[in-house]
Parts: sequence; structure tokens; C-alpha cells
Amino acid sequence: MSDEETIEPVVEIPHYDQPELLLFGKWDSTDVQINDIGLARYISLKPVLIPHTSGRHAHKGFHKSNIPIVERFVNKMLNAGRRKDKKTRTGRGAGKKLRAISTLRRAFDIINFRTGLNPVQVLVTAIENAAPAEETTRISYGGMAYPRSVDVSPQRRIDLALKYLSVGAVRSAHKNAKSFEECLVDELLLAYKSDSGSFAVARKEERERVARSAR
Repeated sequence: MSDEETIEPVVEIPHYDQPELLLFGKWDSTDVQINDIGLARYISLKPVLIPHTSGRHAHKGFHKSNIPIVERFVNKMLNAGRRKDKKTRTGRGAGKKLRAISTLRRAFDIINFRTGLNPVQVLVTAIENAAPAEETTRISYGGMAYPRSVDVSPQRRIDLALKYLSVGAVRSAHKNAKSFEECLVDELLLAYKSDSGSFAVARKEERERVARSAR
């Protein structure tokens, strides 16, 4: 046996295109375009692998703008089936965030298979199309209450859009032969096209119509 040291062959490790920065290892959120300038500051497109920040922004005022928009949508999905008199996340979806993340992941795969588009872009555009710009408030004057049209803050516009999208998917899946993932895909694609068949877009148009009549 030779005393010379054996030189092991160098194995080249393949270089992947930073999979840790892709949502679910597939979708790039840095290429997503936000057309509504008023919402650009409040829609976080921070690249993450799994949309779960473990509540690190909880109990901090206005810090939910730093949460990735996909995770905010997942959180709304957890709260979509609760009763109106319940202010906490109670019900069938409470505490099942990993299941909601898996559901959204399958829905994103279906969106990409149907349209070939980036599902994150579809979600962001759907939010822009479902975010109401006007709503009504009640003003008391002389012992009488009057509805008055007011502008909606950008943060509330996003919250309402996320709520309408998740509630619309839940209502569509009720007593429907389609799976929840397919109902969620249909709701997002209709809102992406700004179609009135979307529950979110219909609620936005109704809210703005009432606000115009109260100007």
C-alpha cells in the first residue's frame, strides 16, 4: 500500500436559485407588481419559505403591515367560519394554521396549473380589486344619526379584501361538490379578473354603492 495520501474526488454541489427565498420553494414574491399605489406600503412581499411568523408582530400597533400578505390571508382563512358574535378565532378552523397553509399551497398549485401565472400575483391583484375605497359611517347631529360617506384607510381596505375573499370561498364551499381548494381558486381568479361573480368584488361594489348614495 502506498504511503501517499489518497486524494478524494471533489464533488460539485449543484447551485439552486436560492430556494429559501421562494414561497413554498416555488413562487417568487419579489417579482409581484402592486398597481394600487395607496396599498403598496401595506402589502408586504417579503420572501419567505413558509408563511408563518409565529406571532412575532402580535400586540404591536400597525406591525401587521410587516407580515407577508400570504400569511395575512392564511390568518383570515382561520377566522372565516366564525360566528358574527365571536371576536376571537373560535370554530372549526381555530388553531389549524398548518392545515390552512397546506390548503393554500394546493390552491396555488391549481392556479398555476390553470393559468400559468404566479399565484402570489393573482392574490395581490385580487386584493386590489376587492378592496373598497369608500364606506359609510354614522354621524349624530341634533339627536339624529345620519349615514355619511368616508374614505377607507389603506390598512382597512386590505383587511376587508382579505376577509371578503376568505368568507366568499367558505360560503361557496358550503354544500358544494367541489373541494374547498377549488372554491378558493375560483374566488381568487374571479376577483383577479374583477368579475362581479366573486363574492369579494360584489361586496366591495355594494359597499361603495351605499357610500355614493350617502355623500
